[in-house]
Amino acid sequence: MPIKNRLAELQEEIAEWRRDLHAHPELLFETHRTAGIVAERLREFGCDEVVTGLGRTGVVGVIRGRADTKGRVTGLRADMDALPIEEATGLPHASTNPGVMHACGHDGHTAMLLGAAKYLCETRNFDGTAVVIFQPAEEGGGGGREMCEDGLMERFGIQEVYGMHNWPGIEAGRFAIRPGPFFASADTFDIQLSGKGGHAAKPHQTIDPILMGAHLVTALQSITSRNADPVEQIVVSVTAFEPSSNAHNIIPQRVRLGGTVRTLRPELRDLAEARIAAIAEGVAATFGGVARTEYVRNYPVMVNSDAQTDFAAEVAKSVSGQCDAAPLIMGAEDFAFMLEERPGAYILVGNGDTAMVHNPEYEFSDEAIPSGCSWWAEIVEQRMPVG
Repeated sequence: MPIKNRLAELQEEIAEWRRDLHAHPELLFETHRTAGIVAERLREFGCDEVVTGLGRTGVVGVIRGRADTKGRVTGLRADMDALPIEEATGLPHASTNPGVMHACGHDGHTAMLLGAAKYLCETRNFDGTAVVIFQPAEEGGGGGREMCEDGLMERFGIQEVYGMHNWPGIEAGRFAIRPGPFFASADTFDIQLSGKGGHAAKPHQTIDPILMGAHLVTALQSITSRNADPVEQIVVSVTAFEPSSNAHNIIPQRVRLGGTVRTLRPELRDLAEARIAAIAEGVAATFGGVARTEYVRNYPVMVNSDAQTDFAAEVAKSVSGQCDAAPLIMGAEDFAFMLEERPGAYILVGNGDTAMVHNPEYEFSDEAIPSGCSWWAEIVEQRMPVG
């Protein structure tokens, strides 16, 4: 079935919801206004149950089909939070919250899932239960993990779970997906290099942590080029270099290096963690200093289940006529936590020729709304058909 007529009719209304959310973005777990609107709409639609406060500010709606002969339960997830970015679009519905912006399209994801929920409440043309999940803190807060730790899957009996993200560069409303590892894990590291500070004109009387850090930035690249199999995907990026003093005539006592590691296999996380610490200690010791490394594992690799990916792709084809093979993405996505709990799949929906996500000029394309809503609705109706 192509785009559903009812959802095409609702496009402008859903777009208005989206623009309101866009104008009032909220960060991480502080999605109080957004969660309140979501819960209110779900109740208006006639959801059988609406639960708030899961994973701090998450919202869950339960929609029961016209029949329930096999006890099937399918989860659909959208994220609600924004980014700490100053918006530069100049749009009429631009952010009214300085320094905060929906620069990743979570306003669109939330609005599309609300549209699908409205349709499913109206029609209930499925045999089982649909659980719509609105998650806070995808952008670094691990809201998906917290909702799972609050018992999301067990409390609602979710058997499979599906998610969606818009993607600039793909034609609006067109889909792309891939089985297996899809989005990378995201870890962080902090390295404290300690030496002996002193006058910059007398470097021989110091143990220079700036010199250590300069060598260390280069040496860490050997993890990718010399420790990992060349056919594997791994990124080690140093993104912070902060001396304890910024004066031009002082060699500082300490330097902090920080960065991120992205991989598509758990084994490579182990490799990176071990090698970062070993290289840091070795480089520091070479210059007479000391290194202390902290490695934090954040989002795991997001892995699409094979059977559910095939199903999601077929649904996408039924909606838009085509579903492309998506590329591997070294960005992270905390839907990974939900896919560790239950089988499922995550799909990309095209956002057209727009700025890339996390850009101050990014804007979600409302043209994607009918396709996105229809895909979520079809996931439920095709996975749990009546009769």
